[in-house]
Amino acid sequence: MANFDAFDRNSWYFGPMSRQDATEVLMNERERGVFLVRDSNSIRGDYVLCVREDTKVSNYIINKIQQQDQIVYRIGDQSFEDLPELLSFYKLHYLDTTPLRRPAPRKQEKAIGKFDFESNDHDDLPFRRGEILTIIRKDEDQWWTAKNSLGQIGQIPVPYVQKYDDNSEDNSIERPNSGGSGCGNIISGTNSTSRTRVLSGGSGGGGSVGGGIAIQSSHQLGNALKKSDLNRKLPAYARVKQARVPNAYDKTALKLEVDDIIKVTKTNINGQWEGELKGKKGHFPFTHVEFIDNEMDSLKCSTSNNCSNNVPNANDWGE
Repeated sequence: MANFDAFDRNSWYFGPMSRQDATEVLMNERERGVFLVRDSNSIRGDYVLCVREDTKVSNYIINKIQQQDQIVYRIGDQSFEDLPELLSFYKLHYLDTTPLRRPAPRKQEKAIGKFDFESNDHDDLPFRRGEILTIIRKDEDQWWTAKNSLGQIGQIPVPYVQKYDDNSEDNSIERPNSGGSGCGNIISGTNSTSRTRVLSGGSGGGGSVGGGIAIQSSHQLGNALKKSDLNRKLPAYARVKQARVPNAYDKTALKLEVDDIIKVTKTNINGQWEGELKGKKGHFPFTHVEFIDNEMDSLKCSTSNNCSNNVPNANDWGE
């Protein structure tokens, strides 16, 4: 007899997932009727109900359809107002060889905060450096859904965390490499939020040769990246707010000077972004720049030597 809560979305919705991965999860279950719901890989917005049948895993397409002023979810010739209603129906009715009995167990994956993350968005989950979180769902490349020790659930920015293993003796927090000498890239896995952070890759002023060491509070770094930054359409333009002189041996790192305008071409989830500055392409740490939100702000730099070679033409915006 089925005994699951169809309204507990986090128990059965696995988000983006390949057909092969879903099959592997369900084939490890001996009981018929074990299931999960994943995103469709072929039609954006649709879902797939994956069910362990007798000797196979069946994949049932769920089409999300707009009908006049309402949305319905259609599977075969049946239509439902929402996914919980659909799942409740198939608790009592057979799909092929079985009704739905229970969601597949989710492999528990944990992450540890590399920076403080503070947000006023009610969909987000604020956390501190060193705090351990349980990953519920990997919704996007840059944003995942997670749960803290109090049971609170929300979205977290992927560049702010790293993998955490309960069975590992070494869960030191690694800071993204910023092109420095290699010093100060490991932060002890502590829950202290008031300690300063040792960073490589320039100082807050004019920078230091050879990837010198700068000290910033974790609170400052925690607020360096906005949610809109990770979802921003690229390429986009950003202003350098902290100087940086990379290690002389790192030929792909960009030298940054305050008020330079850099064309950001890629925001990698490891915190090392890519861009173009003064005709050179390379990488740089996201903590050293802030995006320019409108064209006029960048054009104001046209009289400055630092950014005269990097101000985009009006036609470049929105590309």
